[in-house]
Amino acid sequence: MPSTVSQVAPAAAHRAVEHFQSALEFETDCWDVHHAMSTGQQDFVLLDVRSPDLYARGHVPGALNLPHGKIVESKMAEWPMDTLFVTYCAGPHCNGGHKGALRLAKLGRKVKLMIGGATGWLDEGFQLKEGPAP
Repeated sequence: MPSTVSQVAPAAAHRAVEHFQSALEFETDCWDVHHAMSTGQQDFVLLDVRSPDLYARGHVPGALNLPHGKIVESKMAEWPMDTLFVTYCAGPHCNGGHKGALRLAKLGRKVKLMIGGATGWLDEGFQLKEGPAP
């Protein structure tokens, strides 16, 4: 009798490549964001899309606070259209990062989600910074 893992056959390799490649077009992770930022290779704008209060309690250093509900065309005008944005929220239990990414995509912006959010950042052993948005 097959296990619950193998009851549904795995996808063919070519389909798995398509699936996982596609996922990486939409997502990045905390380690990759940290590495890019700490090595001077940051080619994206990191957006903490939580409330200003939650941002002040602890955010990824270098992240800008822009709550997902305030992502509108007029606020995004200061960045060129080809700017890549990376959104995050509290963690895997929060969909604010997805909401922010969706709003950016609807505005024609390039966007990825930092999976794990602030919780994932801490899980990787990185520190959050306290303080209000500048």
